[in-house]
Amino acid sequence: MTARRLWAAVEPLHAVVYFAPETAEAAKAAGLRGYWMGYFAGRLAPLGPIGPEPAAAVLFGFAPEMVARALPDAWSFASPAAVLGSRLEAVGTALRPVMADVSELSALLWRAADACEFGGRPLAAAWAAVPKPADPLSSLWLATTILREHRGDGHVLAAVHAGLSGLETTLTHIGDGVLGRRDVQPHRGWSDTQWDAAVDRLRTRGILDAHGRLTDAGRELRRGIEEDTDRLAEAPVTALGADVERLLELAVPLARAVFDSGVVPVPNPMGVTRP
Repeated sequence: MTARRLWAAVEPLHAVVYFAPETAEAAKAAGLRGYWMGYFAGRLAPLGPIGPEPAAAVLFGFAPEMVARALPDAWSFASPAAVLGSRLEAVGTALRPVMADVSELSALLWRAADACEFGGRPLAAAWAAVPKPADPLSSLWLATTILREHRGDGHVLAAVHAGLSGLETTLTHIGDGVLGRRDVQPHRGWSDTQWDAAVDRLRTRGILDAHGRLTDAGRELRRGIEEDTDRLAEAPVTALGADVERLLELAVPLARAVFDSGVVPVPNPMGVTRP
């Protein structure tokens, strides 16, 4: 579907924020301690000084205990506004070596982002309320962030509707061969006990087999979640109409450049691939 093609082109541009050294340096300069405090504070800053319980619910795929090690402590070191400002500046700097004139692409991305619907999508709504930066690359990144969090929030809605928790949803990705346990578990904070219990639940439901792979029923469930996610992400595509192909024409080479320059590694724990 076109909505999925749009995500594949946009996600690498957004993902720079998680891997570029400029982002980590900006978080440290703002007073945050360690990568994960910077990650959680940076991703959630538009929501204000959020606590661990709502943060874990919004993020969905992270162990609550991992989130609680960073929040609310992060806000005692730096305010959400300070974190947000430093993040936007840093990502613009990080993108500059791989991008030149992005005016046309940015305009198309903002048309798409402005068409997003935010009911039941708290993270996307919060990023959409962030004022547009003056720096063209920071502005482009903000548009990609609204689009990816809009799709991400929709994916959470689809997974919850299918009766899955955040960890169980992750296990269906692994069961589909998208990622491996070693690629994901250390980056999401789930204990072996939590992980194995979730696997057992999905086996009992007939979603995973004895080897942790998706069964036929599991593949059907996964297909339904992805189709629902695409459907819930359709508004930006509809708003662009035929111009979505021009957006893809402009975005895909830049997304490839992000990988080819080494800014986003391959493989990566997000499962983001080169389009």
